[in-house]
Amino acid sequence: MARSSWPGHHGREARDQLSVESVRRALGVYHPRRVAYKGARWGRLCAERWALAAWQHAAGSPSPARRARILTYHSIGTPEYGLNDLRPRDFERHLQIAVDDGWSFTTPAEVIAEPDKPQLALTFDDGLASVLANALPVLRHHGIPATAFVVTGWADGQIPDDYRRIALDWQGLSALQAGGMTLASHSVTHSDFGRLEPGEARRELEVSRERLRRVLGVETSEFAIPMGQSRNWTPAAGLAAAEAGYRTVYAQCVSTRPEGTVARTFITRIDRPVLFRAALAGAYDNWEEWY
Repeated sequence: MARSSWPGHHGREARDQLSVESVRRALGVYHPRRVAYKGARWGRLCAERWALAAWQHAAGSPSPARRARILTYHSIGTPEYGLNDLRPRDFERHLQIAVDDGWSFTTPAEVIAEPDKPQLALTFDDGLASVLANALPVLRHHGIPATAFVVTGWADGQIPDDYRRIALDWQGLSALQAGGMTLASHSVTHSDFGRLEPGEARRELEVSRERLRRVLGVETSEFAIPMGQSRNWTPAAGLAAAEAGYRTVYAQCVSTRPEGTVARTFITRIDRPVLFRAALAGAYDNWEEWY
């Protein structure tokens, strides 16, 4: 049988060069500074959340606080989403832990109305495909309500190339809605409202609300702040939100949230059972994500 061939020395050189070029193309988006930054962010988040959980345990809290909470998830099974992604099995484990520990599931509106009940509301930011594929079937099976805060520009195709494959278009968002998930606004472009001029903020708020109404018939008065930390919102943005017709604005932090916003507890990829229970017990209420 004839040998299939890389013809001799030059063939090996060509193969090696092709291999190097392929690797460089694949890694091209990972600039060294970006890799270092992501590593620092991951390391700091791990250290802080474990330390706060340990401090809470050492302080001797006898049991998790039973005040109602709204939880913030992002993707469920999208590893490239980094710290914001949960593996599907970890998400299901969170639900089981909550039930085992005596929590019930409800809507954000009910949490706001009855904050002293041991109840949780689930929200998902950005409008990602893995929520449709991996979270919705589990939620439907158990009859758990949830809200998705969606970036309407991404659904319109105005999306960074890195996110194009993982974000839902309008057809996907319609499937979320048909599956029983409530849809609400998360802006047009996922911009930092702490840095936007008032006119830009007003456009993000008005256009996202209008696109949901026009495309899916969704009339929403709820908005989740992109990134959701205290520095990502301003009094001017709050005024613009009210003028655009939003009655409820959600942060992604608790005690440090901007004035006039509703607290949500951020859940991360590293939140295995110990850290998830710590989050439900308020260990991270004074903590904000570093990025």
